[in-house]
Amino acid sequence: MAGSAKAILARIFLLLTFLGATRSQSLSNPTYNPDEVSTNLGEVESRENGPDLEFRYHDHDQMTRYLRSVSAKYPALTALYSVGKSVQGRDLWVMVVSASPYEHMIGKPDVKYVGNIHGNEAVGRELLLHLIQHLVTSYDTDPYIKWLLDNTRIHLMPSMNPDGFAISKEGQCDNTYGRHNARRYDLNRNFPDFFKANTKQPQPETEAIKEWISKIQFVLSGSLHGGALVASYPFDNTPSARICRSSVLCSVFQSYAHSPSIAPDDDVFRHLSLVYSNNHAKMSRGVSCKSGSPRFEKGITNGAAWYPLTGGMQDYNYLWHGCMEITLEISCCKYPPAHELAKYWQDNKQSLIKYLAEAHRGAHGFVMDENGNPVERASIKVKGRDVTYHTTKYGEFWRILLPGTYRIDVSAEGYLPQEVEFIVIESHPTLLNVTLHSAKRIDGGPYYRPVALPPRAPYSPPAPPSGIFASLTNSFNSIVSNIFG
Repeated sequence: MAGSAKAILARIFLLLTFLGATRSQSLSNPTYNPDEVSTNLGEVESRENGPDLEFRYHDHDQMTRYLRSVSAKYPALTALYSVGKSVQGRDLWVMVVSASPYEHMIGKPDVKYVGNIHGNEAVGRELLLHLIQHLVTSYDTDPYIKWLLDNTRIHLMPSMNPDGFAISKEGQCDNTYGRHNARRYDLNRNFPDFFKANTKQPQPETEAIKEWISKIQFVLSGSLHGGALVASYPFDNTPSARICRSSVLCSVFQSYAHSPSIAPDDDVFRHLSLVYSNNHAKMSRGVSCKSGSPRFEKGITNGAAWYPLTGGMQDYNYLWHGCMEITLEISCCKYPPAHELAKYWQDNKQSLIKYLAEAHRGAHGFVMDENGNPVERASIKVKGRDVTYHTTKYGEFWRILLPGTYRIDVSAEGYLPQEVEFIVIESHPTLLNVTLHSAKRIDGGPYYRPVALPPRAPYSPPAPPSGIFASLTNSFNSIVSNIFG
């Protein structure tokens, strides 16, 4: 009888273990709502795999098993979902780490990191796995981590280019094998561009990212790369990169010495880049990775000043969605030996955490109507900064700003626009709630509608020079781009 009872208890335990297995969701479902995350049963992970993580490279299947095991062990802090699939059908996994992982926390920002956009730049892929482990295991013991997860929803995509990673080789520092996706496209040249028309065919990976960030209003983001040691900030492209016009050869051999392309929030981008650089063990020293490669003062650079590129992800995040993204080049070697990963983690751990907390800098609040209802897609524009942000369906907005006095214009169709002055201080964010009043006339006339500004057309540069020297220039720019990430 006792043996029978033990058998029954064992079966119950196995059943409960199965029911508690990992839950996942997919953004590729067209009906996906990021505020209504499903809880589908996934693969049961053995405790031998567990959430412990070694300092080694993980292939796609190993990474998937690890993410599922963490999601199973920490269901109150994590949610695993896929935003779509690569050309070869590999999931583009995202792990949410937060005190409320399965739903947006009203009034609290969503932030993200994306790693491995270039398949052969592998360090960021592993660092994001270690960041996941550090966050979930430190929540109960580290007050700073607890505050960050209680007040922020963190989305971590270890690999945007799993197909490229699958063919990359450990120990290869400078080559381009594995950089592109399975169709030989550079994914960081595949986004819409404000300055120049991007005629490259959209790829499944970039289409998935565009869909993802159109559904979740991210406030802050970082893209992890390799091949240099620097934090690079917008703009990556420029309508008129500086060219040495007196000599064709000068144009070829100094084509990397471009002028910066200044964003309206240049002060904020420089600050964000310095937060990462200054918290990094080495980056702020501005040491060049090798002889002949550039030095970066304080470990930061404007993207176009380094070298211009068309179709980059960070400019797209900023101009299309109001998400402040910078590019983080975190290793001189693109795919260093695995035994060096522990060093890279120690170098970057503090930077990765402190950077995400910058989402709480500046001003945030709600735009409501006179009846207390949220106003969705209200336009938020800081005077002197020609980039428009929008409210969420809950009327929320966030605007990362440095200390100072600002004025914002708030407008929405059917409402009277408002101009509000406010102050940002260093120690904590400014709460700024705005009430918009209906523009319906007392005599029953039509609603007031602010005059819509015409869309900003992409910059049309002068026709490039033709002939052999132009070909040399384009080839040289391509080589510089591939070498430095």
